[in-house]
Amino acid sequence: MDFQVVVLAGGNSKNLTPLVSKELPKPLLPVANCPVLNYVLHQLEQSNLKDLIVVVEGEDTALLVGAWISGTFIDRLHVEIAAVPEDIGTAGALRAISHHLTAKDILVVSGDLVSDVPPGALAATHRRHDAAVTTMLCSIPVSGPLESGSSGGKDKAKKLGRYNIIGLDPSKQFLLHIATGAEIEKDARISKRILHAVGQMEMRSDLMDAHMYAFKRSVLQEVLDIKDTFQSLKEDVLPYLVRSQLKSEALLNRTPQGEENSNEKVSSQNNQAFISRILANASTPSFHGLYSENPDGSSSTRKTHKCCVYIASSSSYCVRLNSIQAFMDINRDVTGDADHLLSPNNIIGPSPKLGTKTTVGPNCRLGEGSEMGDKCQVKRSIIGRHCRIGSHVKAVNSVVMNHVTIGDGCIIQGSVICSNVQLQERVVLKDCQVGAGFVVTAGSEYKAESLAKKEK
Repeated sequence: MDFQVVVLAGGNSKNLTPLVSKELPKPLLPVANCPVLNYVLHQLEQSNLKDLIVVVEGEDTALLVGAWISGTFIDRLHVEIAAVPEDIGTAGALRAISHHLTAKDILVVSGDLVSDVPPGALAATHRRHDAAVTTMLCSIPVSGPLESGSSGGKDKAKKLGRYNIIGLDPSKQFLLHIATGAEIEKDARISKRILHAVGQMEMRSDLMDAHMYAFKRSVLQEVLDIKDTFQSLKEDVLPYLVRSQLKSEALLNRTPQGEENSNEKVSSQNNQAFISRILANASTPSFHGLYSENPDGSSSTRKTHKCCVYIASSSSYCVRLNSIQAFMDINRDVTGDADHLLSPNNIIGPSPKLGTKTTVGPNCRLGEGSEMGDKCQVKRSIIGRHCRIGSHVKAVNSVVMNHVTIGDGCIIQGSVICSNVQLQERVVLKDCQVGAGFVVTAGSEYKAESLAKKEK
């Protein structure tokens, strides 16, 4: 298919403190005891997209991620690891590795995307339309706990997030408008040029940009070069391409042909006929080509480019791990309704040891080498590898990472316990995050707290 794939995997995300650290960067954060990056790489492999550049922040992260990929995907993927500085943004990361981009089309995907949508479907849509950019849109995920005892404090209802305001053409093939971030709270400003050309626009707030894009390489590199202050693909590059898709080449090069919100200049006698022809074709994917014609049907010097969308089925699973709540949601989902994403799809590892009268409920996952004492209860929770759990311990809606020691009588609800943590006897945690290596003293009770070692 001649696509080059760039996976933007990140590094030490502030939104995930204290879950991530130098020893456990974001790409290796476990989802059901498997690094989150594995889910993206597996989907790419299934779509036969095997020529990859995995971009991470910092040389230390590059070494850790590179070692994991080499051990997991040996002889299955051709992966180049590229380290970029922190905090340069997604557009900045692509700018930093642009000299490695050589294919006609570039598929860019976020390394924190957990999805069952095949990336090959987006790539095929991009090629079919010969688009400048194609973005994947999916239904906004519900977020938050399902019932009492899970993370989220007092708010027990699952919520729809607010991600984007999106404008589509009637055929739902072309992206005509997108507002992200702070722009969502402002009044929408729609380009008259685009609205004039397409005739009507469907505005949607129930779809989110999944951070999976196909770019025509020549267009992407030109934008990154000309707009050297752009840092974000989602908030800078994509909106720019959408706004400029019907501008002429001269206007793109800053030689104006009228103001941005003005109608195109055509003679009065031909104007109505021109509009009628556009409206008659509004529901077809040819309005870009029609717009590039003169009112009399002859070729014009206008240059256009297509901004397309691939809308995933509403039944698809598509969530980004970009917050602690999302981490909890995804871990819950992939051991529940989205368990088809697990590979292999086993619930209990090959060698955990369970004490007498210890019960492990559905939608749980126990890592290999872990041991649990007598009369423990595990409900809708994930226990990592080589954990030592005492007797009379209760874990509900929680994630426990690797090499954790939990003393007798502990109660853990809606919490994340990072690797090498020690919970002494009778600790009670509700809606907490405990950073790697932290020791919680016997009898302590915490609610909605973030516990971590102080950085030296």
